[in-house]
Amino acid sequence: MKSLIILGDGMSDHPVAALDGKTPLQVARKPHIDRIAREGVTGRFKSIPDGQPNGSAVANLSVLGYDPVVCFSGRGTLEAASIGVDLAAADVAMRCNLLCINPDGTIKNHSAGHISTEESLQLIADLQAELGGRGDQPVQFHAGVSFRHLLVLTGGWASADFHCAPPHDHVGQREADLLPTAKSPEAEATAARLVEVHQAARELLENHPVNRARRDRGDDPANAMWVWSPGQRPTMPTFAELYGKTGAVISAVDLIQGLGIYAGLEKIVVPGVTGLHDTNYEGKAQAALEALERHDFVYVHVEATDEAGHARDLDLKIRCIEYLDERITRPILEGIEARGLDVTVAVLPDHPTPVETGAHASDPVPCAIWRPGAKADGVQAYDEDAVLAGELGLLEGDAFIRKVLGD
Repeated sequence: MKSLIILGDGMSDHPVAALDGKTPLQVARKPHIDRIAREGVTGRFKSIPDGQPNGSAVANLSVLGYDPVVCFSGRGTLEAASIGVDLAAADVAMRCNLLCINPDGTIKNHSAGHISTEESLQLIADLQAELGGRGDQPVQFHAGVSFRHLLVLTGGWASADFHCAPPHDHVGQREADLLPTAKSPEAEATAARLVEVHQAARELLENHPVNRARRDRGDDPANAMWVWSPGQRPTMPTFAELYGKTGAVISAVDLIQGLGIYAGLEKIVVPGVTGLHDTNYEGKAQAALEALERHDFVYVHVEATDEAGHARDLDLKIRCIEYLDERITRPILEGIEARGLDVTVAVLPDHPTPVETGAHASDPVPCAIWRPGAKADGVQAYDEDAVLAGELGLLEGDAFIRKVLGD
């Protein structure tokens, strides 16, 4: 039997005061996701193991059955694989956001107002031209998509043992309090170099023509680069080696694409995907159905619900859940049935992104697994509370993916 996972990044939440204590999942109209729960089995999955950071890299590794304690080495290394950057063993790679800093020195947002890819390519190219590859401590900027980019410390001089704050978890806080700091003496030179690059980038970006044009339009300028989640090239078995299955990954974000590459999954790029609420949902659904024709397993990742949570936009998060239901889940279920395919379908988030905080959380996430002809567990809807009565209980480690794959 084939298997497919529909993952709404950051989709689960905490009770919201504006919803009279309900969550976005509890008020959103989502008949097709509810059908998966009603006709399948439900429960919760602990996607963030104890002691691991509350992020999508750790959570998606867990969903796919990898142990983040063993495999996680910073999300920058995963994004490097997607961008096509071949890391040397001694390189240190990290995520590099373009973001907006307020005049008072606090972080306004983690995305420079979701800057376009075209604008950000100009900024990253100029950062590389002015700051890249210098001296005994060379750095290299690599362009990604929108605000998501990569910084690599090359030449074997750097240590990954430093602390840097995920900007989406620190909106409203002071830039000066969050710059990289060493965790060990070996990383002091690395942290100092990154602070130097950060400050030089601030000067370059402040009056860059791209940002002058953005201010003129009333858009947030990308007036800072922000590094976080450092690591070195990971070593991990492929999905086929772990489970004997071929697979594909469909996502708009480099992190998930890179994870898929290291896992040996086919990376499927769908035109028009954005990582936001305006992404090409229908294209992802069609690509998933086509991938099922040639693979045992398909992983469909949708970022929009997470970005709505970070923006603390309750209405948008509810709307993104409804888009996930109507524009991805419905056509996938209908397409599977029309083609007569024997496919297990699961739905879950990777982690919660509560709209009242705008930051990732580590709570176990609701999950539902529908297998044609299998007995249902009696749960009638998909949300954080309903699944507590499900027969799956609380899953940990690789228990979720093994249930999906039928092991």
